[in-house]
Amino acid sequence: MKNQLVKEWLERGKNDLETAKILISKVDFFDVILFHIHQAVEKYLKGFLIFHGWTLIKIHDLEVLITEAIRFENFFQKYLDFGRKLTAFYLEGRYPPGPVSSYSKEEIKEILNKAEEIIEKINMLYQKESKDHLK
Repeated sequence: MKNQLVKEWLERGKNDLETAKILISKVDFFDVILFHIHQAVEKYLKGFLIFHGWTLIKIHDLEVLITEAIRFENFFQKYLDFGRKLTAFYLEGRYPPGPVSSYSKEEIKEILNKAEEIIEKINMLYQKESKDHLK
């Protein structure tokens, strides 16, 4: 049951990541791309945490989720600032009043690359740890 739930979180995160990649190659809707990047990281982190027994909390704060993930894997420590910035966009930059975020395409690509680093690590850990649980 838990493994199926984790897989669902990871799959939905993968869909958001793929959506961000498609959008960045076709349009300059950077606010929408950042939204999908945030969603992808959030869903992967929640899947990782649920795998480790964490009880789901309906939050969107990546800093909180990364802090929780550090309890299981110190690798995530270096992404705290990234989580803060992406969450700030998610909470403040998505809705009027105010301008749409002013990131360049290169900055968006850098953000996407950092998100992919986190996601790749979660995928690797999940594959390894789920095999270890079967032993």
